[in-house]
Amino acid sequence: MGYYYDYIKSLHLIFVVTWFAGLFYIPRLFVYQIEAFHKPSPEKEILGKQLKLMAKRLWFIITWPSAILATIFAIWLLILRPVWLEFGWMHVKLGFVVLLFLYQLKTHQMFKQLQRDEVKYTSNFMRLWNEGATFILFAVVFLVILKNSINWIFGVIGILVLGILLMLGFKLYKRIREKNPNA
Repeated sequence: MGYYYDYIKSLHLIFVVTWFAGLFYIPRLFVYQIEAFHKPSPEKEILGKQLKLMAKRLWFIITWPSAILATIFAIWLLILRPVWLEFGWMHVKLGFVVLLFLYQLKTHQMFKQLQRDEVKYTSNFMRLWNEGATFILFAVVFLVILKNSINWIFGVIGILVLGILLMLGFKLYKRIREKNPNA
């Protein structure tokens, strides 16, 4: 079973990586779509059409299939090793996975709005939204690697520090862009 388990685990990790790649990139495409929406014609239409196509392909060819396959392989792993469900860290990890799916569903809603040219968010909001998957990734990796509540607390503190640093970096980048729009 160990040999078989390692293949399933490898496939799970591969699809988790591609899932997060999609979740990291789609909000960046949203930023570009929102900024293109406010450009004059014909630039608005040309960019908008291309960015919609890129987002659609990313979302339906990479992100959603990766989420589904990562989940299938995760369930398969838990069927092979149900003992993992006895640990508190796994319960917390599964809670973060639920949050990740909620994040993806909300992102899907944003995707559909932008596909219909409904701009309900600012590009700055999307830059912040982009960090949601980052926080979940950090939390899950710390949980899976450390598996210990004391170490996990330090991991959460690290996530909070990361959040503060990201916000400071975001504000700094915003100032730089205000001075130089091409930065």
